[in-house]
Amino acid sequence: MTSPDLIHELKASRPAAPAGLRASVRAIATEETARSPWPAFRLPVRRLAVVAMPAMVALAIVSAGVLGLARSDGPTQALRDETLESGRAAGTTQTNKDTAEAAPATDPLYGVPAPQPQSSAIGPTDDRAQRISATLTVEVSDSEAVSRAAQDALDLTRRLGGHVVSASVATGEEGSAALTVRVPVARVQEAIVQLSALGRIVAQQVMIDDLQEGLDAYQRSERSVRAQIAVVVAKLESQTLDAETRARLESRLRNLRTDLLVLRRNIAGTKAEARMATIQLAVVTPDALGAVPVPSRLDRTVDEAVNVLLWEGVVALAIAIVAAPFALVAFAAWLGRRLYRRREEDRLLAT
Repeated sequence: MTSPDLIHELKASRPAAPAGLRASVRAIATEETARSPWPAFRLPVRRLAVVAMPAMVALAIVSAGVLGLARSDGPTQALRDETLESGRAAGTTQTNKDTAEAAPATDPLYGVPAPQPQSSAIGPTDDRAQRISATLTVEVSDSEAVSRAAQDALDLTRRLGGHVVSASVATGEEGSAALTVRVPVARVQEAIVQLSALGRIVAQQVMIDDLQEGLDAYQRSERSVRAQIAVVVAKLESQTLDAETRARLESRLRNLRTDLLVLRRNIAGTKAEARMATIQLAVVTPDALGAVPVPSRLDRTVDEAVNVLLWEGVVALAIAIVAAPFALVAFAAWLGRRLYRRREEDRLLAT
């Protein structure tokens, strides 16, 4: 049998649908047409997802980069303010009350205003004996500057009429120096100002302890002992005493003279303590303090962009959490409709 004959036979033997099935199909078509008068529009979900997901990721990255670049100046200003505030707090003089330091100049290490040395508002009282001690910490640029600052501090101490109690200078990557000097109380404010000018003030503390009450007590005791000594000496010189009484008075005189010697030493030591002030100076480098340099513009931009991406991720997660119940309801409705249509198709085919 040739191909044309075979085609003719197939067309001649084409099965005809029953009249009932034709009627059912026409009814379904009429029902669908009445249900949706507008032509059905189906979105290519897969293709749309393939295009939309990379576009959303690219948009998030671009927006994060733009916001990071726009906000990259914010942390710098905050860091400058924080450094200035810490420098002022560290440069505060502390005794019975705090006095803040002014900061008009610029710090060469950080490029921000730095506290400048000022004459301390706390000074000695002329008519009272006082113990004055100060602790200073100044920061210099490198190890060589540490050595220079230490030598300048020693020369300054000698010029002011003071002396060095102890000195320790260490060089290297994290150079530092620790000095303890004593200067006349009358020149302690000058010493603090000039020592503070050796570098950037990191910490400054001045303490004053009053010694006048103790000195007055020693002096009263001295006058009392001297009066007792005068009475004992007068008795020994003006009266005829027996051997026992004389021995007792001489023993008492020796004890009084010993007490007088101790009191005079205490008075001399208190006055010497009040004449000289003790200053402890520490000279350090930024590495020794663990100073953190200001990050570059690129680093700040990257950090801000990462922060923006993190916030975008948080927002996306929040939206997903809120939309999850609605998505589950929509998926359940779609699945139910699909199962219903499949069942209807199976029922129609089985008719």
